[in-house]
Amino acid sequence: MEQRRVTDFFARRRPGPPRIAPPKLACRTPSPARPALRAPDSATSGSRKRARPPAAPGRDQAGPPARRRLRLSVDEVSSPSTPEAPNSPEAPDIPACPSPGQKIKKSTLAAGQPPHLTSAQDQDTISELASCLQRARELGARVRALKASAQDAGESCTPEAEGRPEEPCGEKAPAYQRFHALAQPGLPGLVLPYKYQVLAEMFRSMDTIVGMLHNRSETPTFAKVQRGVQDMMRRHFEERNVGQIKTVYPASYRFRQERSVPTFKDGARRSDYQLTIEPLLEQEADGAAPQLTASRLLQRRQIFSQKLVEHVKEHHKAFLASLSPPIVVPEDQLTRWHPRFNVDEVPDIEPAALPQPPATEKLTTAQEVLARARNLISPRMEKALSQLALRSAAPSSPGSPRPALPATPPATPPAASPSALKGVSQDLLERIRAKEAQKQLAQMTRCPEQEQRLQRLERLPELARVLRSVFVSERKPALSMEVACARMVGSCRTIMSPGEMEKHLLLLSELLPDWLSLHRIRTDTYVKLDKAADLAHITARLAHQTRAEEGL
Repeated sequence: MEQRRVTDFFARRRPGPPRIAPPKLACRTPSPARPALRAPDSATSGSRKRARPPAAPGRDQAGPPARRRLRLSVDEVSSPSTPEAPNSPEAPDIPACPSPGQKIKKSTLAAGQPPHLTSAQDQDTISELASCLQRARELGARVRALKASAQDAGESCTPEAEGRPEEPCGEKAPAYQRFHALAQPGLPGLVLPYKYQVLAEMFRSMDTIVGMLHNRSETPTFAKVQRGVQDMMRRHFEERNVGQIKTVYPASYRFRQERSVPTFKDGARRSDYQLTIEPLLEQEADGAAPQLTASRLLQRRQIFSQKLVEHVKEHHKAFLASLSPPIVVPEDQLTRWHPRFNVDEVPDIEPAALPQPPATEKLTTAQEVLARARNLISPRMEKALSQLALRSAAPSSPGSPRPALPATPPATPPAASPSALKGVSQDLLERIRAKEAQKQLAQMTRCPEQEQRLQRLERLPELARVLRSVFVSERKPALSMEVACARMVGSCRTIMSPGEMEKHLLLLSELLPDWLSLHRIRTDTYVKLDKAADLAHITARLAHQTRAEEGL
């Protein structure tokens, strides 16, 4: 039984004629009208192998293609330049590519266009190219004109001061430098310009580095100080900045050019001259070598800052003298700058001259070499050098020195146009200007404590309204100071701490004791308010008191 099944299996699987694989056809969608063909039963009868999948329907008859393919015609495929036919055995089984001229001709004839339209299209293309070329020439001429005008404008602009790097005319300093004085926190005072504060920070860093080197008996050189200051500030530190420090504080250092100073640097020789920096210190009482201690560093830093303020005061004094009418303020009473004085536009400090290495004699021409080494060379070499000296005897004209550039004058206040003041009495204008000058003089000589009191006075009308609302909402005749301050801090628009709010309440009780009274009971202070008083009358009294103190 088992033998018969095996024999029957091999009989059914007897090899037949070789089966030719069908050619690969394009992916076609099966026709929905034709049902799927049934698989033959012989593949499943008595066989353990998996039956082959049924053939794709419609393989004999081509269905509609999923995508249309681009099929070239026979005329386009065949090329006249190829002598062999595509089906000949000598030619490879690769379709020949038509030439571009044939493609254009075939496409023109296929579209049904007459051949004479090609020349018209060429004429349109040529006219379009000519118009584009003309437009490009116009744009080029316009660009050249703009470049010429920009160069003329660049030649007319000059840098602010001699020795400063030239900057383009259109460029301005960043806003954080131009408005540095306006962005300072706290009360207004004698604020330094941004560049002066940077110079003060450079002096502090330089003094720190020089003090470290001086205290360990090492000669401070500019190369060492420059490297240390740049590491501390992350800014460029040049000899020009050292010259500015010398201009502001000439008694701070002694500068010299010395040789044989150890540099510990590759490429530097001990025979080269170096700029050495020695701090000028007072001698100790016991005769020991003076040290640059922390207290002396702080003292020198304060002196340098004070000298910078004095430098700005000179420009401020010139600005006040240029006003109409001029204002004279004693320097010891000046507490803040004039409101129209632009602090950040003060001219930069001119650098002082630093010692330069001594000029050594350098042989630059053959005549000088011949004069120095006449006794050390042979007659033949001397003759050759003489001929070379005669050939290069025409000296070059020295360059003309650059003229000194004038410093930028301090900013002047904007003057009103005569047409705007036409018809106004001259006496009235003089009285207004005198009153304005008096007000600005009082503002510049006001102490910081008085300035802080005025700021509190300006907030009192609003705080009086808030305080009355707090008492009305609490429905109590008196409140403790802590509770009143906490309620007002939460209701006031200005952000203040409870301690600052308590100072405002103390000032309010000082100015209006009949409306707001303070009662101290044991360890607490209670606030009592007169709710029947007219709030508009209270606000008017506070505004009058503020104006009276501002006029002082």
